[in-house]
Amino acid sequence: NILRRQAEEIPDATYMMSGEQRWSFGQFNAVANSYANGLRGLGLASGDRVAMLMGTSPECVFTSLGCSKLGATWIPTNTDYRGPWLKSGLQDSRARVLVADAEMLPRLAEVASDLPFEFIVTNGRREVDIPGVTMIDLAEFAGLAPVEPEPSARFCDTAAVLWTSGTTGKPKGVMQSHNVWISASEHAIGNFQLREGDVLYCCLPTYNSAAWISAVYPSLIAGISFGLDPRFSPKTYWDRTRFYGATHSFTLGAMTIFLWQAPPRPDDRDNPVRVASTIPIPEALIEPFKQRFGIEVIMQAYGQSEALTVLRRRDDGVIKFKPNATGVPAPGFEVRLLDDDDVEVPVGEVGQICVRSDQPYTLSTGYFDNPEATLASRRNLWYHTGDLARKDEDGQFFFFDRKADYIRYKGRSVSSFAIEAAVN
Repeated sequence: NILRRQAEEIPDATYMMSGEQRWSFGQFNAVANSYANGLRGLGLASGDRVAMLMGTSPECVFTSLGCSKLGATWIPTNTDYRGPWLKSGLQDSRARVLVADAEMLPRLAEVASDLPFEFIVTNGRREVDIPGVTMIDLAEFAGLAPVEPEPSARFCDTAAVLWTSGTTGKPKGVMQSHNVWISASEHAIGNFQLREGDVLYCCLPTYNSAAWISAVYPSLIAGISFGLDPRFSPKTYWDRTRFYGATHSFTLGAMTIFLWQAPPRPDDRDNPVRVASTIPIPEALIEPFKQRFGIEVIMQAYGQSEALTVLRRRDDGVIKFKPNATGVPAPGFEVRLLDDDDVEVPVGEVGQICVRSDQPYTLSTGYFDNPEATLASRRNLWYHTGDLARKDEDGQFFFFDRKADYIRYKGRSVSSFAIEAAVN
């Protein structure tokens, strides 16, 4: 509905850019409608599931919005997966239709037995067929009539299922409602201090939440543009922000360190980025990073797929955060640090980060096909993140570690996160 309204109100304004390609809101809406009608032609309707095995690409974004227009749930799978991990993820989706990049088909053929798909829609030139499955070219969807589907989804319905990383067990499917994406994107619009003419830049994998809440959906809601590249490169990152005229960038994990460790260039400061989200960035690098790359504001945040924006920190010279602070609670969220009995720990002590919201459907609605894990993570009316932190007397939070990762040494708890930071 938001996409349709933007297409009606600002049809000629640029929405998505990818390389030399450009789509206005009107053009993007038409293509998304065509994709929706293509999927509907395969028998899909509201409540059905579509698995996706796609890299970061315009076609991936079109597919997701086409699913949403039908009220179908899109379920992306990590494109790094192979063998049993890949097969398990695709089986667990319980989807009738898979949309996959053609380059993924050889890997898919190795695990093709017992997959649930009736149709595989391929993006790109197909050189491998999967026996027993009807194969369709995704390009055929783009040529269909861009008739607007009848709205069939409610804000509380599941829009997508994204798999957790599985670092402490089998990956779980996090169910995201339509409103989770919208509310998280509204947080991003405020955190990024977006204004007319801003451009977001994304080179993150679309099988994770960050790409959607840092670029695709905030741009959609704010009526601005975003640039989309298939992958991150520290050598060309700032060149790509110049190419798109990006005023905002978003890096996760080691990406920020790769940028910092790249050889200095005379034009490091000659880029249009005003706000850089660097999640996380070592405290000692915040000001040097801003100076080297000409950044006005550094944004940091803490969240998970289950709770997309919980804590936030904006280093813009207005609020002075203490060294290594993760941030303060985002508006609309109550955050407490609880012990193993769900009793709040005293100020200064370490407890598990637990969250609840004052608005409906702004947290994940649970784990797909896993009611036991859903109940365990939501006991006593709080979502339990599995992460540890402490809070000081001024209400600033400091990340400690994953609950399962910290180390006991001589009777005290030592953060593996802190050890890693010291080694780095």
